[in-house]
Amino acid sequence: MKIWRSYGSEHSAQLVMIGRFKTIEDADGAHKVLEEIREYMRNHSPDLHHAVRYPPEFVTLLKRLNIHNLSVHEIDQFSYDVSSTLKGDAVTIDTDEPDVSAYLKVLVDRGARVEVFSTISYPEEEAK
Repeated sequence: MKIWRSYGSEHSAQLVMIGRFKTIEDADGAHKVLEEIREYMRNHSPDLHHAVRYPPEFVTLLKRLNIHNLSVHEIDQFSYDVSSTLKGDAVTIDTDEPDVSAYLKVLVDRGARVEVFSTISYPEEEAK
């Protein structure tokens, strides 16, 4: 008989990130930026696992969107299963992924005050 013991960190984070903006227009702009980056990732599917440089087309996109603080390794976060919604002056991001730094950087860079929490610990917040 063999007994296998291991440690796995794979689990559902059930994270919610809420970026609140000073204006509805600022929230709308940030949401459009996130959606445009996610659309690029859906259409191009770049292999970034061992990348040390941005894909050239992505550099063009980042320049156009005026984004300068994402690392090459964070870009892949935009291909994760994430939903983002725009409601008034807030952008809400829901994901089971624990890696959300790219989303955080875009929201903060666009002027958001950001709250991040797990609905595992705060289930009452999920419905808000």
